[in-house]
Amino acid sequence: MESKKVRYLGEVLFSAGLLLLAACEGPQSGASNAAAAPAPPRGGGQAVVLVAVEWEGSWPAGLDPATNTTGRANLSQMNAIFGGLFQLAATESPGPYGIVGVLAESYEIADEGKTIDIHLREGVEFSDGTPFDAEAVRFNIERSLSKPCTCSPSGWPWDKGNPVSVVDARTVALHFARPYGAVINSFPGSNVNWIASPTALAKLGEEQFRLTPVGAGPFKVVSNELSTRLVLERNPHYWQQGRPYLDRLVFQSIGSEQAAYQALLAGDAHAAEGMTSTPLIDQAMRNEKLTVTQQPATSPYVIQLNTARPPFDDQRVREAIYFATNVEAIRQGVFHGWYPVSQTFVGPGGLFHHAMTAVDGYRGYDLERAKSIVREVGGVKIKLGTLRSFVAEQVVTALQSQWQAAGMDVSIGSYEMSGMIGQFTGGEWQAMLQTSGSYDPEAGASVTFRFRSDQRYTGVHDQALDRILDAAAGSFDVAQRERLYVEAAKYISDNAYAPFLFAFAPTQFAVRGLEGPGLTTEIPPVFINTAVLWQDVQWVKK
Repeated sequence: MESKKVRYLGEVLFSAGLLLLAACEGPQSGASNAAAAPAPPRGGGQAVVLVAVEWEGSWPAGLDPATNTTGRANLSQMNAIFGGLFQLAATESPGPYGIVGVLAESYEIADEGKTIDIHLREGVEFSDGTPFDAEAVRFNIERSLSKPCTCSPSGWPWDKGNPVSVVDARTVALHFARPYGAVINSFPGSNVNWIASPTALAKLGEEQFRLTPVGAGPFKVVSNELSTRLVLERNPHYWQQGRPYLDRLVFQSIGSEQAAYQALLAGDAHAAEGMTSTPLIDQAMRNEKLTVTQQPATSPYVIQLNTARPPFDDQRVREAIYFATNVEAIRQGVFHGWYPVSQTFVGPGGLFHHAMTAVDGYRGYDLERAKSIVREVGGVKIKLGTLRSFVAEQVVTALQSQWQAAGMDVSIGSYEMSGMIGQFTGGEWQAMLQTSGSYDPEAGASVTFRFRSDQRYTGVHDQALDRILDAAAGSFDVAQRERLYVEAAKYISDNAYAPFLFAFAPTQFAVRGLEGPGLTTEIPPVFINTAVLWQDVQWVKK
């Protein structure tokens, strides 16, 4: 077959699939309590942003894209420093959301989908004044693939002998062993999206660079106390004239959401990202000092079961977990019915959701059947873990109670990010409450990330499922991708590999007057939290 080459121009990329995105069904239907009328921008000033220590507020390995082990949690910080080749944004056409070129201007598909040529924006410089060119991008991608970072795209189907090459000064080519249709949608949640200055890296060395990295984003680093406080200032070399609006941006790690809420009310901070506490969200929605924005949910909670070890190597026990889990009781009792029930890895803010709201034959709540299975297998003893956060800890506590009602012996534990990574790396875990999904099923904490055999964070080792997921990720045909993801959801359900709960997305708080995309307007999460587009955040006159 003759090689086919397709060119995508402008800023909206992979638009056909993004037409399928739906509105959020969370609290207030994604609405904000902000005033609707637009206001003129007021340039300058600073914003102090509070980020939870157990998630976005943790960056123990620093912020070098190749070695940041928590990069997907730190999307806002990474985008502020490095900008990104591509970002997910609200778009007018085709709308409502799309992948837009930021430091990349366009891309082309060649060699029947096995080569992607990325064309870089003209006139971009790193914040140290050195050129942002194709050679710098090639260097960063190769370096990222050589490092064991959790957001490295090592699972992409790269041509191992020649993963990336330079075509000309502004064009870099990605080479794959097979077509990879999800590649552009997958960029915003991967460290190959964040391009570091090779000159600054060579000058500073890796140890210092992880503290004071240099990118081509809207801000540059002033100081960095790991997992505590990151101070940024406006990048005078930023490519987009007039951006960023803010002169200074500070990310401050904070230990509790209550403390974050009080700091906003006291005027000690201006925004809090990724808020999850139901009582605080209720309070904030009624507070005239704050703008509260619920983002479109893309990442359903899933109970991952480690099928490689007892007791979940026995499908009967996995089925018992399905039957013992009363999702509706948790939604209503803990979250006021805010978040929609999920039976798959797709949320209402993501691609293909309209075709995957339910799965034929999915096992629902049936306490008596759960009890019967527990008796049949002679008892079930489980340790259920999760990442330390308000929502997750509320859910695992409820699950413990429900599963114990079915006769299971259940202990629970919660972990900081580093501890959670250690649990998966060690391979001895039994059950984990996690999230699975993104605006594209292959991006971020994707279905592949949680279910494909060769992934570190999977509980499933099934080559038949691997083939379905690979085919779905590889296709550039939107209808075919949808059909394959529906098939994958049914296969996961039929084998009782992991019950899904509900599609959740954190909430953004901002003091009145501070506005911008992803902060006070809706953008679906790339991973769990929405990545704020800080280059466009501004103080506005009221």
